[in-house]
Amino acid sequence: MAMSVAPVESMTSLNTDLFYDILRRLDGPSLATAACACAAFCSISKEESIWENVCSSMWPSTNREDVKNLISSIGGFRKFYADCFPLILSKEVTHYQWNNYLEYPEDWTEAEYYGVINDFEIISPSDFVSIVDIRYKDKTICSKILWGIPNANGFNGWFYNCPFQIDLLTSAARDDDHDGEVTLSASDGLPPIISMDRERKDGMLWRELRDGLQLSWIVVNRKIKLAANLASWCPLGGQRHWPTDKDFVIRFGSVLPAKDILPFQVVQCILIMKFRVIHTEEEGLHTTLKFTEVSMQLEDMDGACVNGRNSLLILKEALSCRRSKNHSEVLESCHMYSKVQSELKEERMRNESRLDRLCIFSGIAAFITFWYYIL
Repeated sequence: MAMSVAPVESMTSLNTDLFYDILRRLDGPSLATAACACAAFCSISKEESIWENVCSSMWPSTNREDVKNLISSIGGFRKFYADCFPLILSKEVTHYQWNNYLEYPEDWTEAEYYGVINDFEIISPSDFVSIVDIRYKDKTICSKILWGIPNANGFNGWFYNCPFQIDLLTSAARDDDHDGEVTLSASDGLPPIISMDRERKDGMLWRELRDGLQLSWIVVNRKIKLAANLASWCPLGGQRHWPTDKDFVIRFGSVLPAKDILPFQVVQCILIMKFRVIHTEEEGLHTTLKFTEVSMQLEDMDGACVNGRNSLLILKEALSCRRSKNHSEVLESCHMYSKVQSELKEERMRNESRLDRLCIFSGIAAFITFWYYIL
């Protein structure tokens, strides 16, 4: 018995609920593409509930009720996704040369370099919120929210003149009901490690961490209603078996603009993730890693930590700087920064070496001249 199917004359003849059910299953880029297909898709894709699903899937920390209220207060989930999915891209680093840096800092007064207290009447540490999600092999293993910047009370406090750093695990644990301990084990997809001696030889655990970890560190400013993702999603580098055989360090980050804030014009936002092996198969237990640190700090081209005062200015500027949906382009920018930083370091060492030789030759010449006249 033949079955007949009624032809669909137009997209509008289909049920709107069916469209909604289809679109809510898409990720952000696919949803944005589908919105361009027809007027019906475009209309439905503007609904906040759909973008709330997208953000919830990508950043599980946005499921919290207080975070939902925060996102609604700064413009909604659609705007939040548009701000945080593209990563910060800074191409200015390729234009900087060593000679541009050599004497430029000397032109800055102390007030210009360290900032003026009045600048902070509109920048309060309590306005910043950190929304952090850590994934391993596409599985969320940690979500943390940090309201404000720890230890930043008072304009004349030590925070503004000391190196800027946020230790997420220590600070967020104060507001959580549990002790803040985060682990990674076989249940999360971690490969079994027979012993640390074996790991030192084949490096299997190190490769798995480097290839499987992803980090998102979103910073929101509640006052100016802007947000940005300061992480690179994929690791930029790291170090294994440091400082002990059981410790691993993974580094993420981004390059942030610092024009008119610091002489070097750009800084690197360094996001550090540290692990320690607490169990191996050799002990009769499943391989387990414990997070010992998840932190953020800003460093200039010299490798010096940026102080709290300038860090607040840089974070504020980062919320409105250029971004890119091409994450490979962002990674390339970060690697270019490291390359230029290494070249500057080598150039400085060569200059210091030439200066040392000049001092030695001058000393020898003075010694010879002295004895020439004496004799």
